[in-house]
Amino acid sequence: MTGSVRTIADVAAGPHASVARAVHALRDVRDRGIWSDGELTPWSQAVDEVAVRIAALREVLGSSSSSSSTGPLPHVGLLLSGTPEYLHLLGAAACSEIVVAGLNPTRRGAALARDAALADCALILTDADHAGLLDDLTIDVPVISVDSPEWTDLLARHAGAEAPDLSTVPAGPDDLVALVFTSGTSGDPKAVRITQSKISVPGRMLADRFGIGPDDCVYSAMPLFHSNAVMVPWPIALFTGCSIALRRRFSASHWLDDVRRHECTFANYVGAPLSYILATPERPDDGENPMRVVYGNEAPAQVRREFARRFGVTVVDGFGSSEGGVSVSRTPDTPDAALGPLPAGVSIIDPETGAPCPRARFDAAGVLLNADEAIGEMVAEGPGLFAGYYGDPAADAERMRGGRFHSGDLAYVDDDGWIYFAGRSGGWMRVDGENLAAAPIERVLRRHPDVAEVGVYAVPAGEVRGPGTIGDAVAAGVVLRDGADPVGMAAGLGEFLADQSDLGPKQWPSLLRVTTALPRTASFKFRARDLTERGTDPAGDLVWSRADGHRTFTPV
Repeated sequence: MTGSVRTIADVAAGPHASVARAVHALRDVRDRGIWSDGELTPWSQAVDEVAVRIAALREVLGSSSSSSSTGPLPHVGLLLSGTPEYLHLLGAAACSEIVVAGLNPTRRGAALARDAALADCALILTDADHAGLLDDLTIDVPVISVDSPEWTDLLARHAGAEAPDLSTVPAGPDDLVALVFTSGTSGDPKAVRITQSKISVPGRMLADRFGIGPDDCVYSAMPLFHSNAVMVPWPIALFTGCSIALRRRFSASHWLDDVRRHECTFANYVGAPLSYILATPERPDDGENPMRVVYGNEAPAQVRREFARRFGVTVVDGFGSSEGGVSVSRTPDTPDAALGPLPAGVSIIDPETGAPCPRARFDAAGVLLNADEAIGEMVAEGPGLFAGYYGDPAADAERMRGGRFHSGDLAYVDDDGWIYFAGRSGGWMRVDGENLAAAPIERVLRRHPDVAEVGVYAVPAGEVRGPGTIGDAVAAGVVLRDGADPVGMAAGLGEFLADQSDLGPKQWPSLLRVTTALPRTASFKFRARDLTERGTDPAGDLVWSRADGHRTFTPV
């Protein structure tokens, strides 16, 4: 890696650089651009396509929404695959008064209609891959497929359109470009306001941090309706003028081939994709590729190490959210299990009292002794890059209680100032009167040689530990490595857990579920509530339970 290391706060404190200006700056770049399906759309052409879409969308929206930069901002829902069309529409939003809302295609029926209504979509653009999701839905706005003759004719009518003059574009740091929905791991998704600065600041910071320049190519296979793609690979490419290689949807088996084909040097991820890529058969030449840096979040330490070894790349795992209120960056000396050093202005507080939590204490074996008091919520002194939710003032007020950004994420800090993720605030487990967090238990279970993926969650204690037992019981959902014997794994799990010196007795799972795939959101985050709802019902999986004080797991 080359280049100076600046934080998001450093970049945010500097002069504002608009996404609109970055798009305009590419109008004469003809040798770099957007790769998709083996074809290159040069940036010069992409800028023209942006102008055409602004004019076309103004025509469609003109009857119900103002096309003036001083009028109401028309919202356009995007239910699309990861194609250049999506980037053209994002560019159109950045360079005009139009706002796009990324709709999650894993949402179905009334839930999808709810998201479109919450985002105040005056138009929905879809494609052949997703049009069927809108069948039989009551959505009282126009729907156009970008694969239809209607869209082709609309664009043709505006061929040669000029992009709006920058002096007329609402492109200040707080001007709205897009709405991105949260993952919905703990309730209905919220629409996060994505402003010019929320796109430009992380994009510029990461390009600087990783020394990315015009000769690079970033690889983007994460969903474009998610903040990770909107705020990482796209702005990096815009502000450096390098190429970006898209894939319609993530494919573990095609990742390396794509990287080699387009000579990609940077890739982003969120959640489990690195694990999926590692699950593909290893080849002797895996390390022969141009990739330098893979950047994302939520990859376990073992996965980061193995991915770096196998593909000869630097894996950098950060911590943040769609809201942008808290960001933690790893340093070279960060312990494997930690997120990084506690950032300035961020503290860990007791969610009930608001008082700062004491530093974590450990015994000689590394067991966290004071989890009840050391684990708390990550809170920042100000909003950071959080620009609020759209149409949800109550959620804004909850997130910014007392003028501080409440992340909803649990963590603890050791005496050396390293911060450790402990799970989501909704993921607390109350076991025998003590609060337990999922993340430390997951870190231990990932050490098991048969475990490829793990998600720890709560189930009602009465279902597992017997009638009359109150509180929660710890449950673990695991996906095993190819060739692993689930029965043998379950039979030996008690002995494995007993050998883990940093696992306290209350942290032992009382329920083990072996499944073929953990339930995940479209952005690859574990959906714990799906397994909680199953309880002890196998529902096609293999399930074992363990009685209190025993090591043996018995089939359910």
